[in-house]
Amino acid sequence: MQARTTFEGQTWLHRVRAGLKLAVTLAVVLFTVMLPRRPHLAALVPLSFLLIVWLSARPPLRLMLKRLLVAEFFILGLALLTVFNPAAAPLVAAALIKSNLCVIALLLLTWSTPFLEILHVLRRLGLPEVMLSTLALMVRYLPVLREESRRMQRARASRTFSSGRRLAWRSLGNIIGQLFVRSADRAERIYLAMCARGWK
Repeated sequence: MQARTTFEGQTWLHRVRAGLKLAVTLAVVLFTVMLPRRPHLAALVPLSFLLIVWLSARPPLRLMLKRLLVAEFFILGLALLTVFNPAAAPLVAAALIKSNLCVIALLLLTWSTPFLEILHVLRRLGLPEVMLSTLALMVRYLPVLREESRRMQRARASRTFSSGRRLAWRSLGNIIGQLFVRSADRAERIYLAMCARGWK
């Protein structure tokens, strides 16, 4: 069954105004956060809403699962609390449910709304310009960081005759450290260049 589209490659969710989608997303997140410590059946309200939107808009399942998996590493960190305090297991389970519901709502928003439209809505709401500029620059340079990471991985692979997952995991920390140093250096050079052109 194919997604119901309004124009090429996009569903009805893409045509909804960015301000309305942002407001609904924030409402879902706030409602989910305000659920009782043991939500039980109350969690079915945001879950049902998100499920209806998901099934009607049909976002790419693989892409959404990959993004959810990235957030899941941080969410599952809450499960470590049960190791030190088993009595907190029900509360941790509720936090896991709430966190996943909030992340899914945000994923649907970012998948169906260009980031520039979200920035325009936030600017109309009166958020500080410094915060908006920081967000815009961060999103602008994410592809640059990805390409830098690919270059570093290719350079490592061309200098290494061994292969295997153990080597990849062993060098992951080194790659992350070098990427951080290069990113900080690039950010400093970009900032100086912007200041030289009158940016404040």
